[in-house]
Amino acid sequence: MIIDTHAHYDDEQFDPDRDELLGSMAAGGIGLIVNAGSTLESWGKIKKLTEDYPFIYGAVGIHPDEVGGLTEEHMSEMERLLDLDKIAAVGEIGLDYYWDNESHDMQKKWFIRQLETARKKDMPVIIHSRDAAADTMDIMRKYAAGMRAVIHCYSYSVEMAEEYVKMGYYIGVGGVVTFKNSKKLKNVVKEIPLTSIVLETDCPYLAPEPFRGKRNSSLYLPYVAEKIAELKGVSKEEVIRQTEENSRKLYGL
Repeated sequence: MIIDTHAHYDDEQFDPDRDELLGSMAAGGIGLIVNAGSTLESWGKIKKLTEDYPFIYGAVGIHPDEVGGLTEEHMSEMERLLDLDKIAAVGEIGLDYYWDNESHDMQKKWFIRQLETARKKDMPVIIHSRDAAADTMDIMRKYAAGMRAVIHCYSYSVEMAEEYVKMGYYIGVGGVVTFKNSKKLKNVVKEIPLTSIVLETDCPYLAPEPFRGKRNSSLYLPYVAEKIAELKGVSKEEVIRQTEENSRKLYGL
């Protein structure tokens, strides 16, 4: 089966047809979905999704763009949610320097704090990193050694990907790998072992070709698996089988 290791079905873009869409996943070959948190408001929605759909698991965390209002009370709430059976990870957490040059110290503080919570609870982490390659690597080395982790929506060099693989982490690959201008990610997929790759959508964002620019969903993951298979010189079925195994190890499913 296909496992989507990173989705956002709590997003308002799915409000018109969420139940219908999620009801079609089994027929589309999608077996499990991990819905990642990004805001405090998302946590309650994710909890409900895990209760309403047997095949959906959740992750709770705060995206780096949203950490400005975080408090220790929120960390206590996170700990309570992490005790729930179907909350499988802390995430998405990390660093994003794309928009803001002012909040780097605050982002690093709450990234480390959320990593500490994950370690305390023995939970895997979903890492968001955009335009922050060196600082992300530095923090992962210092605070996440030995933890289970996925570097979500990977966008950096082959050499850095190989370093993360040596650290025991997974590389999240989604629709971007199908884009014509994604030479860097294609090279990463070629060079790292299939045992270190997991499939993801980041839906409703980053739909693969031929749906680029439209709302993404887990139903499009076969296009991602097919492109990975082409790049690795293996069958699509082997990509699906191995990435399912990787995803289960990552999240303890």
